[in-house]
Order: sequence, then C-alpha cells, then structure tokens
Amino acid sequence: MGVETGPGRVSPPRNPWAGAPPPRPDRADLAALLARVAVGDRAAFEAVYDRVAAPVFGTVRGVVRDPGLTEEVTQEVFVEVWRAASRFDAGKGSPMAWVAMIAHRRAVDRVRSEQRSADRDRRAASSVIAYDDVAETVEDNLDRERVRRCLRALTDLQREAVTLAYYGGYTYREVASLLKVPAGTVSTRMRDGLIRLRDCLAAGR
Repeated sequence: MGVETGPGRVSPPRNPWAGAPPPRPDRADLAALLARVAVGDRAAFEAVYDRVAAPVFGTVRGVVRDPGLTEEVTQEVFVEVWRAASRFDAGKGSPMAWVAMIAHRRAVDRVRSEQRSADRDRRAASSVIAYDDVAETVEDNLDRERVRRCLRALTDLQREAVTLAYYGGYTYREVASLLKVPAGTVSTRMRDGLIRLRDCLAAGR
C-alpha cells in the first residue's frame, strides 16, 4: 500500500507478499491500532494493513488457491477489518487471530459461493429451479445493484481502479499500467475507494 508522504506525494508501495515474511506483529501494538481503526483512524488502518497483509494473503491463498480470487478476497478482508474493528475483543484472543479468523471465514465463504454458482449452473442445465436458489439469486441481484449505485458515488479515478481490479480481474500492477499511473497511486485509490464503498454499502442496508 502506498503511503501519503505529503500533499500530492505518494511513496512507492510496499509489497507485503514479496521477499521474506515480515516480523510477527506485536500483540499489544496491533490491538491499539485496531482500537484506533474502530474510531475511523485511516493512518492506523494503513499500519494494520502493512503489518498483517502478508499473513492474511497467505491464509486466503491456502483456501482459495486462485491468485486473482485471493487478491479480491484479501481486499474484502481488510474492508471487514475497517468496518468491524470495534468488535475486536482482546479478552477473547489476539488481534492477529481475530484478523486471521476473518480471512479464513471470507476465504471459505468465497469457495462455497463459487461452488454454489457451479452447482446452480448444473441444475439450470437440467431445468430444475429450487425456491432457495431463486431467493439467493434475487438477493445477489440486489447486492449487485447496491454495489453499482455505490460505485457511481466514487470519483472517476477511484471507480476506474476498483472496477478494473474487481470486475476486470486485473492485478494492481496491471491496473497501474492500464491507467498509466504509478502503482502507489493505484493502491491509494483502491484503499480510499474501498473505504467509501464500505460507508455507502453500510448506509444502504
């Protein structure tokens, strides 16, 4: 994630998945950062991202396997961390375990969702339609419409970056190349866009 170093300046992005694994995050320090994230501290959110992105990515990759889906689910994990930080309870476990639990649950949910989609396609081929499938399809359509509405609320640059990454399946570097902007800028747009999406989706429920 790129880090703003002043007005209009962004440092090169730090790749959390390249090279040797980072040192294990300090439990007390990470818990303090999550407490700040819970009250909307974006700098603390960046710090949490930098410290736990590598183990989150590894957890998701171990379940999902597919590289593109792994990146997508990893971003979903951090959206949930931003939204749910206030629910972290240090009395029930370490902050790293809490984040890892979110990552594992999101990864398992995605695998199950992909499997359900494949199962629906097979059942549709035999013209067998169950009530639960119809209800789930309606809910999925409502979610997609909510996402489209919230995407329209983003800036053009944020919307381009998010759309290319999630709907186009491009990596950060590919998005940066397509938009002809530095990778750090893409990372910043994605982070801010995800935060705005989170707020919009929460308001629409």
